Amino acid sequence: MRTTTEELAAFVAVVETGSLSAAAKRLGQTASGMSRALSRLEEKLETTLLRRTTRKLGLTEEGEIFLERARAILEAMEAAEEALASRKSKPAGRLRIDAAAPFVLHGIAPHLADFAELYPDIRLEVASNDHIVDLLEERTDVAFRIASLSDSTLHAKTIGSCNLNIVASPAYLKAKGTPKTTHDLKKHRLIGFTSPKSLNDWPLLHEGSERMTIEPHLKAASGETIRALAVNGYGITCLSNFMTWRDIKEGTLVPLLRSSMAKYRQPIHAVYYRNSPFIARIRCFLDFITPRVVL
Repeated sequence: MRTTTEELAAFVAVVETGSLSAAAKRLGQTASGMSRALSRLEEKLETTLLRRTTRKLGLTEEGEIFLERARAILEAMEAAEEALASRKSKPAGRLRIDAAAPFVLHGIAPHLADFAELYPDIRLEVASNDHIVDLLEERTDVAFRIASLSDSTLHAKTIGSCNLNIVASPAYLKAKGTPKTTHDLKKHRLIGFTSPKSLNDWPLLHEGSERMTIEPHLKAASGETIRALAVNGYGITCLSNFMTWRDIKEGTLVPLLRSSMAKYRQPIHAVYYRNSPFIARIRCFLDFITPRVVL
């Protein structure tokens, strides 16, 4: 008997997620169903693709070879599905998006309901990671990166650039006072990032430079955690405008040291492996989201 696409999808999902339960969740199946699909696949191929232990799953040498081919087959099927849909001017298929959690929450999530109304045949999957993911390994179609790009293997579309704001809550400023100069920041509780350290270089005109490296009193990995700390009065921080513009408008955060801000803007890119003119679902999503992101 020949293998089925369901069995190929199960195999690839298990490898990419690392477990039967996670793969089952991705594909909307049961863990037992995933296990049976893998067993059928191995029986048909007459080889072992995965080493199963009580702690983890690992690929055999044959599994590594087969994984590359299985991915190619599934991607070819997605491309064929999209090609047919494109003839009707209706982009279709799975679209997996990845971005840092704050950008997902503030830049993408508020607009997805409208996107789904416009493109009902696109199946959206949204992942939020505070680290840079491997697009191929995670089967990600498009990722948003808020930094200068270093990976030359990726295609990229510039979404725009974003101001940074130095902010604190009214309650904190009432208790600790408002800094008037960059030197005053040394007297305050500053909130920064654990990594990358470059996020703790604030765009402030200070001692002849356009960057001021701060020593955080508290560090966090997530920008959304840092925003919550600032809103709740812990201290002063520096965050992107797309995260803070609404707080500033509503008065829960107050912008500081505006006259000392350097003319720096964070670049925001959408990155992908395939060329968007040939992938309609990527192209239409980027065309949709770009004018809607508040930068």
